[in-house]
Amino acid sequence: MSANPTAMNKNPQKMLDLQQIFSWLLADGVIEKADAKAHFNHAQGILRSGTISMHALTAVAQCKLHSTQPPHKLLTLDWLTEWMAGKVKLPFFRIDPLKVDFTRVADVMSATYAARFNILPVELTQSELVIATAEPFSIEWEAEIAKISRRNIKLVIANPLEISQYISQFFSLAKSIKGANKLSGQDLALRNNFEQLVELGKANKQVDANDQHIINIVDWLWQYAFEQRASDIHLEPKRELGAVRFRIDGILHQVYQVPAVVLIAMTARIKLLGRMDVIEKRRPQDGRIKTRTAAGQEIELRLSTLPVAFGEKLVMRIFDPEVVVKTLPELGFPPDDAIRWDSLTSRPHGIILVTGPTGSGKTTTLYTTLKAMATSEVNVCTVEDPIEMVEASFNQMQVQHGIDLSFADGVRALMRQDPDIIMVGEIRDLATAEMAIQAALTGHLVLSTLHTNDAPSAVMRLLELGVPYYLLEATLIGIMAQRLVRTLCPHCKGPDGELADDIWKSLADGWKMPKPKTIYRPVGCPECRQTGYRGRTGLYELLTVTQTFSKLIQPETDIHVLQKQSIADGMKPLRVAGALKIVEGMTTAEEVLKATSALT
Repeated sequence: MSANPTAMNKNPQKMLDLQQIFSWLLADGVIEKADAKAHFNHAQGILRSGTISMHALTAVAQCKLHSTQPPHKLLTLDWLTEWMAGKVKLPFFRIDPLKVDFTRVADVMSATYAARFNILPVELTQSELVIATAEPFSIEWEAEIAKISRRNIKLVIANPLEISQYISQFFSLAKSIKGANKLSGQDLALRNNFEQLVELGKANKQVDANDQHIINIVDWLWQYAFEQRASDIHLEPKRELGAVRFRIDGILHQVYQVPAVVLIAMTARIKLLGRMDVIEKRRPQDGRIKTRTAAGQEIELRLSTLPVAFGEKLVMRIFDPEVVVKTLPELGFPPDDAIRWDSLTSRPHGIILVTGPTGSGKTTTLYTTLKAMATSEVNVCTVEDPIEMVEASFNQMQVQHGIDLSFADGVRALMRQDPDIIMVGEIRDLATAEMAIQAALTGHLVLSTLHTNDAPSAVMRLLELGVPYYLLEATLIGIMAQRLVRTLCPHCKGPDGELADDIWKSLADGWKMPKPKTIYRPVGCPECRQTGYRGRTGLYELLTVTQTFSKLIQPETDIHVLQKQSIADGMKPLRVAGALKIVEGMTTAEEVLKATSALT
């Protein structure tokens, strides 16, 4: 029944102890024989002073030993666990909460039973049950669980601290989801929009949004999203199950599926906290919530609902206030572009545009810039739709379509508020563009966004809207296009040989840049959830409007002429900015090509 006959031959109740671990470390030459006794005594002291449930591997990890073998790695708990798995000939398993169906695996045993033996069911199929343990020789529970589950047991080795942590989380959350589902009086939700399910003899009772089970689930969802560095949380109602997905570093990951009635109750609770109309499900709504992480850091969530086929879809965008206190280099600005950008934003008047598709980081760039400019001597005003992040140092106004308060009306009102700097959320129409230009002509610095692929195209877009060319020539001082690319995880990235000539040519064609001898590839480790990427950085294309460039802005302007002149004036195209990030070992060619594919 066991996946490992070697482990079965051992005493089935023997716990892994320090003596066994140190004998293996010595045998493998990981530690020096001369230092073994001192290290052993240190670990023994930690074990005695720690909690009763402290695992021997945890005590060794806390000694902060380094391997005697090159490259002399620190013996972390993860390293020790994976090394120990090799010694007992069992697979090493890294627990990824995004991939564990904890409601199903929690049916296998009780939380008390799992905690007693520090074991965690992590996968369940028709014929097999995978159980993570850090005690390969203490398996007296195996026969009992095999009998109860009627499945073959496959043992895997996992980090003992992670096992303890997820026993608490998984079983608690599974209990809350089951409890909430029971309260509904049915397994399937009412089809709010698309189809109605009628089940005879059943009360169509909905789960209370203030039920403690629902409160627990929502609290867990938020804390988990913060831990995983998610930028967005999606709650998506389906026919029978609701999907929960997180966007991490620009990529959506399915986190879990919950019963449809539970998802409805979760959505209702979040709408309630966001001061939205809980009863109204037929029209889109917006709201916001401010909460805190487990560490006490303030986090703001912007809520958006949308009526879909099987209910109401809810998307929560997570805004970290720490983002706006980052410096330009921390956002990914090259030093020379940061100097040019600071020079533009220190001008007393004119229009600066930031362009790029949705999700390219335009708002972050503008907020970071405005935050640095918002001193006690200046009046910074914004008109947004909606207000992305509430910032105390700005005077922020939200567009209200219901009462005909548009971007243009907002700028007109702000002009009477003695502003120094005005930020317009987006230039969508001629009226807004004309008001932004009017503000710039009357001595204000105006920052705004546009949706164009590159910086020179912003001029063409404004001309298409109907803005007279001579007004653009008089007011436009700078345009920046940007994209976001995932950065390689610094903990695990590895060398990947040389970049192919054709790929390098597509990235740096026409620029005298030496091709890097070594590029890096994503590998995968616990820090990056095995993706090989951790975080994102910006690619920037900064166009400074010179006298020569402004004279080219004519009714029949050719975009190619504008592009050629902007490069002559010092603008680095987005792909070249990406090539520089590859040279620095920050990202991959695949990421840059994917982010700039619209430019081909």
